[in-house]
Amino acid sequence: MMKHISIYIIGSLFLFNACNSNQLKHDASGTFETTEIIVSALAAGQIIELNSGEGQTVAKDQYLGYIDTMQLHLQKRQLAAKIKAINARKPNIAQQIAAAKEQIAQAAREKKRVENLVKDGAATQKQLDDMDTQLKVLQRTLAAQTNQISTSTDGLSGESEVLEAQIAQVQDLIAKSRIISPMNGIILNKYKQVSEVAAQGTPLLKIADTRHLFLRAYIVAAQLENVTIGQKAIVYINDIGGKQNEYEGTVAWISDKAEFTPKTIQTQDERQHLVYAVKIAVDNTDGSIKTGMYGDVDFK
Repeated sequence: MMKHISIYIIGSLFLFNACNSNQLKHDASGTFETTEIIVSALAAGQIIELNSGEGQTVAKDQYLGYIDTMQLHLQKRQLAAKIKAINARKPNIAQQIAAAKEQIAQAAREKKRVENLVKDGAATQKQLDDMDTQLKVLQRTLAAQTNQISTSTDGLSGESEVLEAQIAQVQDLIAKSRIISPMNGIILNKYKQVSEVAAQGTPLLKIADTRHLFLRAYIVAAQLENVTIGQKAIVYINDIGGKQNEYEGTVAWISDKAEFTPKTIQTQDERQHLVYAVKIAVDNTDGSIKTGMYGDVDFK
């Protein structure tokens, strides 16, 4: 009889503990996510240098390597030589019209002399009219010559501008041949090695921001009215000793659509099939939080 009572008590305690273990101690639970960026090749060519490896910590704007730029540099030199040749063909307007200006000045002096002679009766009006006509012809010739030279100069300047734009494009490609880290983080994957050829857009590295993480948790509809974006929260993770470490968090996002409860996630009411996802931003100050790790949250 005592044996049966003992078995009954032990069984009852087991069921009691099992039921208690299923009761959530926190408002929600979920898994940690991080921001991941694929660093792709912005220029095509052979990878000459790639100073990075999986697990390496990198800083924002850190130089990681470069793709061969020899052809780009040669193309840039070729374009620069063309610009130099064009500039050498540009006419010197001042020198080109200097002779015409001297002729006009001489004709103006001659006209003035004839005007004085006409006043003294030593020259006819026809002679003065001829000098006036000659002066006007020279002035029109100078204007046409100046316009022609200016048009030629503008055309050559336009050719130079086109080549300068091409140089800027080449220079941009040279700059993009440098492989730069877009953020602070850790390299998760390395897809290409030195001496391999990469096309434009080829993935080279995957970098994750392990300093700033998000806990994706799920709440039921009844909890929505008590959770708002910007709200403070306490995030918990289990350490090796079974204790929970606490971190300050902030609600960064709340889904506007309900979804079915993920199998791996518990809610306060297991009968709820539809839940709303929320993201809580957490600073991984001590590096203990890992991507994919489970965590709990209490909303303040």
